[in-house]
Amino acid sequence: MLEVRGLHAWYGKSHILQGVDLDVRSGEIVSLLGRNGVGRSTTVKSIMGQVVAKGAVRFRGEDLVGRRPHEIARRGLGYVPEDRAIFPDLTVRQNLALGRKSLRGAATFTEDNAYEMFPRLKERAETPGGVLSGGEQQMLTLCRTLMGDPKLVMVDEPTEGLAPKIVELVAQFLLAIRDRGIPILLVEQKLDIALDISERVYVLGHGKTVFEGTPAELRERGDIRKEWLEV
Repeated sequence: MLEVRGLHAWYGKSHILQGVDLDVRSGEIVSLLGRNGVGRSTTVKSIMGQVVAKGAVRFRGEDLVGRRPHEIARRGLGYVPEDRAIFPDLTVRQNLALGRKSLRGAATFTEDNAYEMFPRLKERAETPGGVLSGGEQQMLTLCRTLMGDPKLVMVDEPTEGLAPKIVELVAQFLLAIRDRGIPILLVEQKLDIALDISERVYVLGHGKTVFEGTPAELRERGDIRKEWLEV
């Protein structure tokens, strides 16, 4: 569904991505792993058109390179940024409404679906987003993205800074998204969570793909984990 080949990206004169290759297929969660600064977030931003990039990015058979973020989103690619990017002065209900793709036709994910998955959001429906806890904001931004009826979702560091109990809730939600038929490209720092919920994983190092395989294969590759993942 998503094919990335030879992806290069720069910040100023810094050559961050130096030929990233990856695929996300229907019905799977794929995790993008690596130490901080290797280009994981830059990869998803480049795919989403937020960073000028060179290479090939094809989504559902269509080339995305050179398109603007809103054009990419309209083609069914959802993106949950690391900073969550909620509107702090708008209520939970208003934030969800802004994610809606169209007022016409039946939505595949509704406000009621969001409240069913996260009852806490229903309790806070009229509360401004800016006063929510970090976990509640993460729930909100995940659900807001689904309101746009994406065909694939890229999620950047969804468990960063969250309590262990909320981390587990987020992991369960990602599995629920996959079970709804929406594949996920996940950028995640917590190795255990990524390995537990992913069908396949990629490891980045120095802006390149240095490993591709299943979680079981990565668990067996102590050399890869030591060189590219462990502190």
